[in-house]
Amino acid sequence: MIEISPSKVARIIIRARTLDAKTGRWDTPMDDAEADSILESRPSDATEDELRSYISDLNSDEQASLVAIMWIGRETYTADDLDEAIETAKAEATAPTEDYLLGIPMLSDYLSAGLDELGYDTEELIDDHLK
Repeated sequence: MIEISPSKVARIIIRARTLDAKTGRWDTPMDDAEADSILESRPSDATEDELRSYISDLNSDEQASLVAIMWIGRETYTADDLDEAIETAKAEATAPTEDYLLGIPMLSDYLSAGLDELGYDTEELIDDHLK
């Protein structure tokens, strides 16, 4: 059984999707931010900092479950191996969880797939946050 609320995972997925959508700057540093620059990765953009902070504020059991869900979505483990994945995540935690997870391309996709494999309706959970 996961030791993190599926709703919290959905919130992380939303923020990770936002982060994934960011692109490199296409204007100069002194240019004003305009509506079309919302997808630019700018130093003043707090998206990554907010996500890092949210993950780091989770307790160690929640963080281990989050990593396990990602591993299940990445097909490193199956849903039947959830307990083993959580224990492995706890035992192998050597870096801050937020650094590990944010270094994984397609994080939001893996978390979504992991929740789905565990029997949750990821899109419904996400929709609940967006209402």
